[in-house]
This record gives sequence, structure tokens and C-alpha cells, in this order.
Amino acid sequence: MGKAISKAFQEAGAKVVATDIAESADLGAGIDYRRYDVTSRDDTNAVIDSVLADYGQIDILVLCAGTIAKTPLGDSTDDEWDSIFNVNVRGVVNPTRKLFPIMCDRGFGKILAAGSIAAKNGGVASGPAYVSAKSAVHGLMRWIAKSGGPHGVYANILAPGPVETEMWAKLTDNKGPTANSTVPLGRYGTPEDIAQAALFLCSPASNWITGTSLDVSGGMWMD
Repeated sequence: MGKAISKAFQEAGAKVVATDIAESADLGAGIDYRRYDVTSRDDTNAVIDSVLADYGQIDILVLCAGTIAKTPLGDSTDDEWDSIFNVNVRGVVNPTRKLFPIMCDRGFGKILAAGSIAAKNGGVASGPAYVSAKSAVHGLMRWIAKSGGPHGVYANILAPGPVETEMWAKLTDNKGPTANSTVPLGRYGTPEDIAQAALFLCSPASNWITGTSLDVSGGMWMD
């Protein structure tokens, strides 16, 4: 999803800095890639400071690092809970904690975090650690929206249903419920579906939308 979002934003005219834990990645012409471990506060400070030094400002922050597990509650371990929360929650807390005050001082910013339909329906094929972590992300973004609104800072959440990514395939062994039986639009999502929703929430087209969870699930969740 991160790759698709980076490409969509770059094609829309944004200067894109994309990050991941891999040492290197080729995301195409015009996309500045930097290694970044979102669980590290030191890495967070270093990468945001370097981007500000190189570009002068950061208008948009999109947060979509994630990991998943489906272990039943009784079998789950402390290590699994720590791992899921470090990436899915701390990976949102670290960059927003650094950048939110900067955006408030500047008087503008848009922050978008990848939540999940799991935070609303208790999970599709995921376990309790993942559901809990994504619920925390939804709550944090609403806090940021309320606190940032008077300062021109927006915060919204994408709540995807099942999207055909490597993470989803690994979770389900490609044996998840059939799309036709669970999704009214008859298919699972693609990274490009998520990217277009992200582009909307980070563009001027959404300038009276904040604190919102946008369901991108093909009708799997209707609210």
C-alpha cells in the first residue's frame, strides 16, 4: 500500500519522501527513498530533521507501516503483543509526536494513518493484538484531529478491508473467505484502491474533513 500511495502522490505532483525498514528500494523516478525504523525515536528524529533540512517543510504525513498476527487470545504471548504494538502503534506515535507540533506551529498539515476495518468489526482474519493496536490508532488520530483543528492540522484514518498484499496473503495462506461472499462489490481491494482514497484525504478536496475514518472495504463495512 505504501508503494502505491507513494506513486499516486508523485503522479499528482507531490514531492514524495518514502520510507521503510529496508536498506534500499526502487520506487520509481521522482520518489526520494530513505531507510527508517518507525519503532525508533532516534530514527524518527533523524529522518524528519533531514527531510525538513532538505525540503524546508512537510505538508503531509502518511503512516502505513504495519505487521499482523492472528494468534488467539489465550495463546498469544507478551512478545507478540509487544511486536504488534511497537510497529502498529508506536510506529504512528513516534512520527506524529515529532511532526504534529511542527505542523501546528506552521498552521497547516495533513496526517493520515492506516487503521483497519478490524477496529470496527473485531477483525476479519486477524487476532486480538492486531485489532487492539488498530483501535488505538483510530483513537489517536481522533485526538490529533480535535487538538490540531484550531491550528490547521487535519488527521484522518483509512480503514481498509482485506487488501491483496503480501501481508494479507501470508496471514490467510490465500485461503481467506471468498470476496463474493463477504464483499458486496465482489472483490478484495488492491493497493491502488487504497492509494486513491489516501490521495483524496490528503488533497484540498477533503478540506472540511478531519477526525474521520474512511472505510475502503468494497461495502464489507457500512456505517
